[in-house]
Amino acid sequence: MIPFIIWVVVCLLIGYLGRHKKLGFWGYFFGSIVLTPIIGVILLFASDPRKVKPKEEVSAA
Repeated sequence: MIPFIIWVVVCLLIGYLGRHKKLGFWGYFFGSIVLTPIIGVILLFASDPRKVKPKEEVSAA
């Protein structure tokens, strides 16, 4: 039971670290659950940050 809890906590940590990356929290969390946390960390370091959309200027018409 303890190894499973450690596995989930590590996957949650990977998801938290990936919250501002392309796949977001849930993508990295489920990716590390399904594959392994080691593969999740590799994906985390290999991915790019999420692109920020520029805010549109609102004209006062």
